[in-house]
Amino acid sequence: MPIRPILRYPHPGLKTVCEPVTAFDASLAALADDLLATMRSAPGVGITAAHIGVFLRVTVLELDRADSVRLYVNPQITWRSPETMNHAEGSVSMPGATEEVTRPRAIRFRYQDAGGIVHEEAAEGFLAICVQHEVDQLDGIFWLQRLSRLKRERLVKKWEKTQG
Repeated sequence: MPIRPILRYPHPGLKTVCEPVTAFDASLAALADDLLATMRSAPGVGITAAHIGVFLRVTVLELDRADSVRLYVNPQITWRSPETMNHAEGSVSMPGATEEVTRPRAIRFRYQDAGGIVHEEAAEGFLAICVQHEVDQLDGIFWLQRLSRLKRERLVKKWEKTQG
């Protein structure tokens, strides 16, 4: 489980649309293990393969250490609630930068597990926010794109000052 280097904003790879996983084998299991180790060292609660420069539709979530690790392969959101909620978001690719993002409060989504079995789940609250955030990243949408232009410009300027 090596810790992999994380792409830093504004790396162009963070705008890459990821390809579906087609091989459910040992290399996928190794990638999932590496993602978990990398996410924990960042630290973060979610990470995608794109964050480490592997452009496959794989994401790992661990909302807290008491919660089980969630691996989602080829996730896609199939429904979003009209009700929204605000939540502070950030990225392992932009450490220390956070801003409030508005997203649907509840979702339904489909994904595959490490063996390729298809699952469907509903999520609300923090889990729904995290799944949407990571699916956006797999779709090449970095979380800053969910902010107003003014908020995004202010946050980027502030973050760039911390980068030296």
